[in-house]
Amino acid sequence: MMEETLIKTDSLKAWLLAARPKTLSGAAVPVMIGVVLAFTDARDFYEEGTFSWTAALLCLLFSFAMQIDANFINDFFDFANGTDDAETRLGPRRACAQGWVKLDSMKKAIAATTCAACVIGLPLAYFGGLEMILVGALCVVFAFLYTTFFSYQGLGDLLVLVFFGIVPVCCTYYVQLHTVTWQVFLASVACGLVIDALLIVNNFRDRDNDREAGKNTIIVKLGAEAGLQLYLGVGVGAVILGGTFWMNGHLLAFVFPFIYLLLHILTYLKIKRINQGKALNLCLGETARNIFVYGLCVSIGLLLV
Repeated sequence: MMEETLIKTDSLKAWLLAARPKTLSGAAVPVMIGVVLAFTDARDFYEEGTFSWTAALLCLLFSFAMQIDANFINDFFDFANGTDDAETRLGPRRACAQGWVKLDSMKKAIAATTCAACVIGLPLAYFGGLEMILVGALCVVFAFLYTTFFSYQGLGDLLVLVFFGIVPVCCTYYVQLHTVTWQVFLASVACGLVIDALLIVNNFRDRDNDREAGKNTIIVKLGAEAGLQLYLGVGVGAVILGGTFWMNGHLLAFVFPFIYLLLHILTYLKIKRINQGKALNLCLGETARNIFVYGLCVSIGLLLV
């Protein structure tokens, strides 16, 4: 309770908490992998000067802006719909539910971050073609649909796979080399699986509250035990899909992620032991760390040739 009394409404600290900076690893890792894939392929198979660091930076900034935008949208709508309750919530505190940010202020912030993401992403049409505008528009639309519809239908994991795996990895690669190989696509699916672990542990922790609120996440639908196996499975599946790096001549990019897999398994065992309650937030933090470790392992493995 002491923390809440120290945070003034609409203060800088309140907005920093609302932005959820710890989630930015999930936004950074797909772009990191897409950038390194494009960089190594441009170095090995294309003329010098093909790769653009400006385009890479724009992809990263757009991803950050969309992540913060999605966090604001989630904070606002979950509180407005009664899904977030300051008394019963098990996860990290949310700005609107705690009164740190006024609802009207959050509406304005959502509008501002949406516009900022569009402004940042628009120049990518110069590098990747007008189709990038369509991709950007879909990212904005589904940022709203995730919280307001798909997460209640048990489809949140599918959106994570698409918008934290396939779209950012493939599009980051595409704006550089104007093509997407099947190896890049498989790498993007693997990335999406790794990041989905964050949603799985979040929904595993909240399964009872979600059930009462009518939020039919995949954990609510399948049950806790199946949810645990799903958490373990996405990590294993991602490392197996990493065999595409080996097939493409990057053995280390396949081997190094086994470091991630070890950490992932240890976190899985901790989730299984804790099972329920706020203590699972420790596993949420560990999962975010594991995601970043995966991104580093793949990226370093690709660069060390």
